[in-house]
Amino acid sequence: MISVVVNQVERVFEGERLDALLGELSLPPKGIAVAVNGEVVRRVDWASRRLADGDVVDVLTAAQGG
Repeated sequence: MISVVVNQVERVFEGERLDALLGELSLPPKGIAVAVNGEVVRRVDWASRRLADGDVVDVLTAAQGG
């Protein structure tokens, strides 16, 4: 288990890959951007991006408006 901070909330996570974390959070694969430790992670790299204890994950969602 590792401890990560997701959008300023600490979470304990049993996996180690970013895509698994996003799945556990029930986030849609489209319409979001993700950064780990301040670095944007391309969607094609989510499955290979490993998380470490203490990583900070920021998830941003697209918003429409006018």
